[in-house]
Amino acid sequence: MKRFFQPVQKDASFKKPTLSSTSSPSPANDGETEETATATTTPVEETQKKQPTKFLTWNANSFLLRVKNNWPEFTKFIDSIDPDVIAIQEVRMPAAGAKGTPKNPRELKDDNNSSREEKLIITRALSGPTFRKYDVWWSLSDSKYAGTALFVKKCFPPKKVSFNLDLSVSKHETDGRVIIAEFESFRIMNTYVPNNGWKDEETSFQRRRKWDKRMKEFILQSTDKPLIWCGDLNVSHEEMDVSHPEFFRTAKMNGYVPPNKEDCGQPGFTLSERKRFGTILKEGKLIDAYRFLHKDIDMECGFSWSGNPIGKYRGKRMRIDYHLVSEKLKDKIIKCEMHGQGIELEGFYGSDHCPVSLELSESTIDGNDSENPIPE
Repeated sequence: MKRFFQPVQKDASFKKPTLSSTSSPSPANDGETEETATATTTPVEETQKKQPTKFLTWNANSFLLRVKNNWPEFTKFIDSIDPDVIAIQEVRMPAAGAKGTPKNPRELKDDNNSSREEKLIITRALSGPTFRKYDVWWSLSDSKYAGTALFVKKCFPPKKVSFNLDLSVSKHETDGRVIIAEFESFRIMNTYVPNNGWKDEETSFQRRRKWDKRMKEFILQSTDKPLIWCGDLNVSHEEMDVSHPEFFRTAKMNGYVPPNKEDCGQPGFTLSERKRFGTILKEGKLIDAYRFLHKDIDMECGFSWSGNPIGKYRGKRMRIDYHLVSEKLKDKIIKCEMHGQGIELEGFYGSDHCPVSLELSESTIDGNDSENPIPE
């Protein structure tokens, strides 16, 4: 979720790098098919599964800053839950390409001293024991804005990776907001949904309406395989998904009131956004995995975004990060948890969002369940 109340801190400088490579398996040229990584030596217990079953989503609010400031704690957390797939939003690392030249959204920028230093920091972090077992795909913006990343264990190479809602490999969504990995029997989609903003402008309400329309069309057309849709979806569906409904319902920016009452309120909690989201869930036959398991409001651990601990947003929290799954997967949801709590952002690892995990039973992903059980 966009932080409209606090500027992002500047990145600190580092010493001159000696390396410049990344761990991305993506080829340098854009083709019509995506090469998948070859699995390296993998523990026996991991190779027993055919496809991923454990997923994690997290809006890092600058992946570089998290690597610099919160990496030991975050990698310890990753080791403890051992996800097969990690979806990151708000990477905020610019795409490769010099000023004035075409950009490569699948590669980190490294054409000047500053970007080479930053790329080296990321490369070193991802070569450590926790992340070396993952391949990574990037979809990056031209600047330090938005962007997504998808980490997949090398023992589960996807059949295809796409970067937009047209399922095209070569084309990326504006600002790097989508990565879709296709496995044998399901797809997982990582998205950083555009913030609704406060006004009926091209970069606010209008942009979000167009996004929601395209997303609904994509989901309705992609029915050949079950879908896991995760990420920062920038919407709180129900009143129980925010800590202070009246505060968010009446929120304003500089006193401005939109002409349409359904557009009034906190971005992510306007009635128009919530209605469109509900329509996507209903028509797309998607299940909110967290709410499927957690029917009641949890004021301590039931929100994924928390406002600045200083100022009027202190203690104001929203659930805007999700794992949505196709209805045919709902009975196989084992666990869906938010891993942050409290207004002091414990378990947020420096971000304003906490990680959210999902675990499905293996039989779902591998397609071993029979639709015609043996009669007793």
